Amino acid sequence: MSTPANERTGRGSTRTAVVWSGLEPVLVRGPRDVLDIGGGTGGLAVRVGELGHRVTVVDPSPDALAALDRRAREHDVAVTGRQGDLSSLLDVVGPDSADVVLCHGVLEVVDDPAAALATLARVVRPGGVLSLLVAQRHAAVIARAMAGHFQQALEMLEPADPVAPSGRIGRRHSYDELTALASGAGFVVDTVHAVRVFTDLVPGSLLDLEPGATAALVELEQAVATRPEYLPLATQLHLLAHR
Repeated sequence: MSTPANERTGRGSTRTAVVWSGLEPVLVRGPRDVLDIGGGTGGLAVRVGELGHRVTVVDPSPDALAALDRRAREHDVAVTGRQGDLSSLLDVVGPDSADVVLCHGVLEVVDDPAAALATLARVVRPGGVLSLLVAQRHAAVIARAMAGHFQQALEMLEPADPVAPSGRIGRRHSYDELTALASGAGFVVDTVHAVRVFTDLVPGSLLDLEPGATAALVELEQAVATRPEYLPLATQLHLLAHR
């Protein structure tokens, strides 16, 4: 699966390489109906659409959907934008409406992740695939502490109340919590990859100035993505599951 030039170089490639590698086996089969929840301005949706898939973005922001439309026209890709969120998803797209559902960076801000996963399970067709990308709690604790935000780090040590508001710092999940949520909604978990284990720790100046550094960092990220001992160190977790 091809990646745009601006994502193949610089820090962008180190942040997205593992996710794209995980999605590649899913997206090479097509064309498929792909639903991108909270897809915003279409950074992911347009790339998926360029592969020949029928993509629908559901997002609560009219401004983001307008930007999505402009981006899609610039790339000559047909992507449908619809206003809504997870709470209204079944009214917007209906049950069993997607072969692939992309839910990236959304569970952090929903009030009830279990209810959100139950909704997604109704949208994914039997045999379809769910792609979840979430912030990982253990790495967030370390990042907050290193930035001097010790109280925030303390607050993030334990899992959040599943029905409590996510708060200013957002909700984070561990591997066990994420897989339990997916399984509880009826999904069969296929893989969970560690994303951005090292990328957020490496100075951007090093990638800009050191020849070959970006490619070497991408290779390192790919090498540790499937090693379970690195999951607690990852900024994000990427889960792929099927119904």
